[in-house]
Amino acid sequence: MEFGLVELSRLQFAATAMYHFLFVPLTLGLSIMLATMETVYVMTRRPIWRQMTKFWGTLFGINFVLGVSTGITMEFQFGMNWSYYSNYVGDIFGAPLAIEGLMAFFLEATFVGLWFFGWEKLRPRAHMFVGWCVAIGSNFSALWILIANGWMQNPVGAEFNPMTMRMELVDFYAVLFNPVAQAKFVHTVSAGYVTAAIFVVGVSSWYLLRGRHIELARRSIAVASAFGLAASLSVIVLGDESGYEATHNQKMKLAAIEGMWETEEAPASFNLFGIPDQEARETKYAIKIPYVMGLIGTRSLTEEMPGIKELVEGAEVRIRDGLIAYDALMQIRANKGDVAPEVTAAFEAHSDDLGYAMLLSSMVEDPMTATDEQIEAAAWKTVPGVAPMFWTFRLMVGFGFFMLALLTYMFYVTNFRGGNYPQLALKTAVFIIPMPWLAAEMGWFVAEFGRQPWTVDGLLPTALSASHLSVWDLAVTLGGFVALYTTLLIIEMKLMLAAIRKGPVQDVEVVAAWNAKHAPVAAQPAE
Repeated sequence: MEFGLVELSRLQFAATAMYHFLFVPLTLGLSIMLATMETVYVMTRRPIWRQMTKFWGTLFGINFVLGVSTGITMEFQFGMNWSYYSNYVGDIFGAPLAIEGLMAFFLEATFVGLWFFGWEKLRPRAHMFVGWCVAIGSNFSALWILIANGWMQNPVGAEFNPMTMRMELVDFYAVLFNPVAQAKFVHTVSAGYVTAAIFVVGVSSWYLLRGRHIELARRSIAVASAFGLAASLSVIVLGDESGYEATHNQKMKLAAIEGMWETEEAPASFNLFGIPDQEARETKYAIKIPYVMGLIGTRSLTEEMPGIKELVEGAEVRIRDGLIAYDALMQIRANKGDVAPEVTAAFEAHSDDLGYAMLLSSMVEDPMTATDEQIEAAAWKTVPGVAPMFWTFRLMVGFGFFMLALLTYMFYVTNFRGGNYPQLALKTAVFIIPMPWLAAEMGWFVAEFGRQPWTVDGLLPTALSASHLSVWDLAVTLGGFVALYTTLLIIEMKLMLAAIRKGPVQDVEVVAAWNAKHAPVAAQPAE
């Protein structure tokens, strides 16, 4: 693959985004768990819950700092590396990001300092309130960012202005309540909750294996297994909902995930296994499960699922219709809007397909001069890499079900077997600590790589979105980002591991005194 301007711009944004999302899930999940633990402390006044909150809060703080620093860089990249994209859709995309900064980030950033430094200065109920503000701010931040991202997947509530050559916001509530964004938000934050749950269960299992901090570890597993089990079920349900929404809004992405080259007659089957061959345009050795894809994609057993080849044929039709809109647009621009009514009517009738015509811009200088062969080639560009999508999705789902099984088992042992965890279960919990991060990164890969060749699905091709930077500038800054972020990641991991090895050092004497005072008194033998 030749790395030009667009490819390096994509790679740089992908690198910074994936580094950033190493820190986000744990922040989302731990913030809720910390608020829950502190609420239990306020209700029971048992110091062990305060100690738990402080200990896991230390790990939260280390992670939080890295998440903030890497996230700020990403927002600057929109203007620096993707200036045409920012100009074209900034009226819509900028609104939720601005609200995120003004509402969610300031709420989170303001209260996180109070939370860390207010233990001895605030009353318990006030401090608990601060903790919930941090948690709400963290999750609100994710909401607005995912509303912006959801609009890129399903652009609603906006219209193209031919005079300004920009998309303009016409219905904010359509953007806010975009079904793709709402499903994406709950799915993503639930994945963050699972990440935190697996992290807490894994670290607590390590303590139990070493016979350290037994009381804290057992209580932490009790909270995390219940929290994680509920979150895992939410991830699965909302993942299914995302598949259903993709059937309506991103058919090509769903077909690529399934390696489905031919249209599946109802009831559509699910490809459990196969080897997608993009050159041959087939999935070899496919093992199918009947009915499942129909239920996921259409919620029925009577609707067919369009395959990649049929969708490419549809894209070719849309490119040709888009050329009609493009021709009309050039006339409107040349005459400053003073054109015959039939020209305006032609543009309005085919404006939804204008983005498809712009796929030709990476092949010819003037889309109107494209040949039939070039139009066909552009239609096939709407197919993302099928093999990476196919396998990444299946690995992600496999990891998800494995984590669900572990959390279910830990919840069962906690509540029905007196917390007598087998050694194998504890060792497994420690071993799979990285698994939710791998699953989360795979999920973002499927979501973003599967949208290609679009920056905004069906409206703006990625090839047109990048800034006019030099390849050298991008290569140097990419190397710098990777080196810096890798260093920060290593530092964070060292700090986290040091804090875990050290264990809970807060309120040790208070917890010991409380336990001694409330320890059961042994029965005295009768004289």
